[in-house]
Amino acid sequence: MKFVANLSLALASTGFMLLAATAEAKAINLTYDKSIGEPGFGPGQLFVPQGVAKRDADGNIYVSNGRGYDPTTDTFLPNVGNSVSVFSPDGTYLRSVGSGAQGKGAGLDEPADLKFDPISGNLYVGDVFNSEIDVYNPDTGEFVTSFAEFSGQGPGDIFFGPGGMDFDAQGNLHVTDFSADTVKVYGRDGELVKTYGGLGTEGGQFDGPAGLAISETTGNIYINDQFNNRIQVLDSEENFLYAFGTEGVELGQFNEPIGIDVDAEDNIYVADSQNNRLQVFDKDGNFLTVFGEAVENAGPPAPGQLPFSTNPADLEPGKFNWSGGLSYDKEKDQLLVGDFFTGRVQVLNVNRDGGAKKVPEPTTLLGLGVFALGAAATKLKKNKQSA
Repeated sequence: MKFVANLSLALASTGFMLLAATAEAKAINLTYDKSIGEPGFGPGQLFVPQGVAKRDADGNIYVSNGRGYDPTTDTFLPNVGNSVSVFSPDGTYLRSVGSGAQGKGAGLDEPADLKFDPISGNLYVGDVFNSEIDVYNPDTGEFVTSFAEFSGQGPGDIFFGPGGMDFDAQGNLHVTDFSADTVKVYGRDGELVKTYGGLGTEGGQFDGPAGLAISETTGNIYINDQFNNRIQVLDSEENFLYAFGTEGVELGQFNEPIGIDVDAEDNIYVADSQNNRLQVFDKDGNFLTVFGEAVENAGPPAPGQLPFSTNPADLEPGKFNWSGGLSYDKEKDQLLVGDFFTGRVQVLNVNRDGGAKKVPEPTTLLGLGVFALGAAATKLKKNKQSA
């Protein structure tokens, strides 16, 4: 199945909706605000939005837009999509960044995570199949430079990433190298400074690191350890602090999570991708709340089908089909969540009550409903594929 085999971070499994929170935790809940974009390949339409970021200067929202796809031939269309779509704060489509054509440099080939450089203000884009980081002027859309090289575990291996990235307090860029199970750190000049991690299940080791976020408060580094189905937390010197999560569908468990971000209180927001939901944890990894439920037939489409749903019920608030890119908007106290196969970004309000209260234990499930997909997942990250 070429469609699944070429998705940079694509996987497939189950999803459900739960409403609960942990005991003695500061109460947080998420509520739907609006959606940005719609499924498709035209202006203002989205396909596999792996990255989303709000620019503080004007409030505009930038969303990575994947390769186009022709279901009649089960082939990707590299000159369709492959750009970053820009929307106004109210969700109006404005323009695109990138040439919209496959190719290194100004071109993009499956753009992934997005971050704004806090020093220069430039937009950094993880360019998956070009195996590089591309930099653009967000005002003009002009290409500035590209750097980095990701080659997986050996010569000739295609890198399925960059997975996630964020800037530390010194302005260095930390990028997950999804295929090599490491994180690479690049300095202000784009040169590689250090690499940490490696394949394994011990603290500080990874199996397919995906999303990455760095706390502005503590400098701690939060990493979605995707195939180990856990979140790892490192300090600012990359020393392992703790991890939480296991594989599963219960509260506090994950099914190959992708996106992650933290707020000023170091609450942790996780796109639990194949469980089709968002989970929220406090700074110690204690479960707080969950939001979302799967569309009726969650997962990637079969060959010959459109790569996004045309069922209006699948576009209802809170419905997900692989929650992916995630970004916390500190100004509005909102989450921006890219949803792969509904072709949109859902904007969620973060509601806080400011105090601790007794609420249900994680084992108390409200409204559990699991939708099995029937097809086995395909792990893509280390298999050599033709781009």
